[in-house]
Amino acid sequence: MLGRLAKWLRLAGYDTLYWRDGSDEELIAAAQAEARVIITRDRQLAGRRGVAAVLVAAETLDEQIAEVRAALGGDPRPFTRCPECNGLLQELAHADARALVPAYVWHTQTEFRRCEGCGRVYWKGTHWPAVQARLEGK
Repeated sequence: MLGRLAKWLRLAGYDTLYWRDGSDEELIAAAQAEARVIITRDRQLAGRRGVAAVLVAAETLDEQIAEVRAALGGDPRPFTRCPECNGLLQELAHADARALVPAYVWHTQTEFRRCEGCGRVYWKGTHWPAVQARLEGK
């Protein structure tokens, strides 16, 4: 139910898993085993005894991002996690990116990162300022 939010929390630098399958009990057990906080809109789940959870009340994505970041605190490092799989992003040498990105991108960009999990390659494209602004709440 909060898949878009999970993607944006990853962009913000939070280690974020998105639970798709399984029961609430399995989710709680996994979260406790990995010392994770459950982000949810489910009041009953968030209210269970012994569950570390943030109940998301906000309706819009921007409000949800702000709400969860305020609740979690910390000092995450933006753009260090893959928004698709949560893997860590590693610097990728310009020469090594040549075969992995469109020619125009390779010629116009100097910095690349590659996900160690899924292999996706990222760079600061034209959408970069809008992404930064959303993460900063602007």
